[in-house]
Amino acid sequence: MFKNKKVIVVMPAYNAAQTLQKTFDEVMAQEIVDLVILVDDASSDETSSIAGQLPKTKVHIHKNNRGYGANQKTCYRMALDEGADIVIMVHPDYQYTPKLIPAMASMIGNGLYSCVLGSRILGGQAVKAGMPLWKYIANRFLTFSENVMLGAKLSEYHTGYRAFSRELLEKLPLEFNSDDFVFDNQMLAQIVWFGYTIAEVSCPTKYFAEASSINFVRSVKYGIGCLATALSFRLSKVGLVRSSLFPGIHS
Repeated sequence: MFKNKKVIVVMPAYNAAQTLQKTFDEVMAQEIVDLVILVDDASSDETSSIAGQLPKTKVHIHKNNRGYGANQKTCYRMALDEGADIVIMVHPDYQYTPKLIPAMASMIGNGLYSCVLGSRILGGQAVKAGMPLWKYIANRFLTFSENVMLGAKLSEYHTGYRAFSRELLEKLPLEFNSDDFVFDNQMLAQIVWFGYTIAEVSCPTKYFAEASSINFVRSVKYGIGCLATALSFRLSKVGLVRSSLFPGIHS
């Protein structure tokens, strides 16, 4: 709990057996987390078996691999069903430190923001921490392009460390978003579309063999999807197109 607000951590998981326990232990060490919800997207390792033995944890298993976006849809739906007031997504691959959970929860629980991101770019240590140079360059290019088209000023749109208020999650039309990786980007564009301010905190990040990552081909597909999302946002904003992602609240 944080100020009588229920804090739930959601973990979209896929083949996270090697890092799940360590991530979970650090999550629970923050002491404000009431429940962990782990959604296993048809892993081929022992992810669900390990998760099933963790205290204060609810496990849901997708029988078939449905994708990162579909995994998050299940995570958020379950968190809301469990009465969450603050929902924080933590990847179980231990790439993002759970030690920022109290800070992110306090920014939402105190009514300052409805969305907080853990940014790998703030602080300028991403490449030194091991982010591949090509990913860093792509991140900077996409972020610049999206800031221009969305009219926002984020340091990055591509972090997987995110916290949300219940009010925000109930408002977003997430069911229309992709089931793939571009879900993340579409979600942030929707938050901007509905007029919410997105806060960021600097987040140290680890890069190692067990950390999840997408390959170059899928990264290119993701990048194209991000630009398409931003373009759809801009065209919807000026009334040239209609998109289910961006309902006509400005008309």
